[in-house]
Amino acid sequence: MRAIIRTIEYWDIERQRYPSLDHRAVIVAEDITSRFFNVIRLLNRAVPVIALQLSAFELDASVGLHFIKVLDIYEETETPDDGPAEGSSRGDWEKRSSPQSLAVMDNVIEMLTKAGLRPQVTYNKFHVALGTTGYQFAWFHPRKAAPYCPMNLRNEPTERDRVIARLREVGLDAAPCSTSQIRLRLTGRECEEYSGLITEVLQTVEAASRR
Repeated sequence: MRAIIRTIEYWDIERQRYPSLDHRAVIVAEDITSRFFNVIRLLNRAVPVIALQLSAFELDASVGLHFIKVLDIYEETETPDDGPAEGSSRGDWEKRSSPQSLAVMDNVIEMLTKAGLRPQVTYNKFHVALGTTGYQFAWFHPRKAAPYCPMNLRNEPTERDRVIARLREVGLDAAPCSTSQIRLRLTGRECEEYSGLITEVLQTVEAASRR
């Protein structure tokens, strides 16, 4: 936790030194645990914090560094319960989302269909919800000017961290969100390259939604 305190202190010093500039606090660590993540995520509502997980690997006679962004500045992507939500339509989302971002969402939904499941898609004002025969287990937040699509997947708390670790192993942008959700951000290329793993994760969270 000392690293978090020092980071915020440095952020505050620079903010006071150059008040006309927009400042971000950046934390780089080799291992960002769920506890560590939850603390900086809470702080992110007041202090704009970006967290990077760093991995080092040998490359011939050199050392390479690989950075994964596990937390960006705070974006309101919390999903509501399964109660009534304000309605919207596919056309509404097409008007305010980039084709690439929507294509990622469609690709993920199609993975469930190919796995023999019947997705039930609900277009709401602030998110697109996905379920089958149980409760909703995925919420998409297509972006207006981005080639990726953020989403939240609800999983059993005991399985969440294991699933996140598998996604991070291949370099996907996955992080814990609340006590039982996974925040995942995918691009079209990642959907194609890691379709097997993503389909497996979708089947896992879909099965949990029916228990």
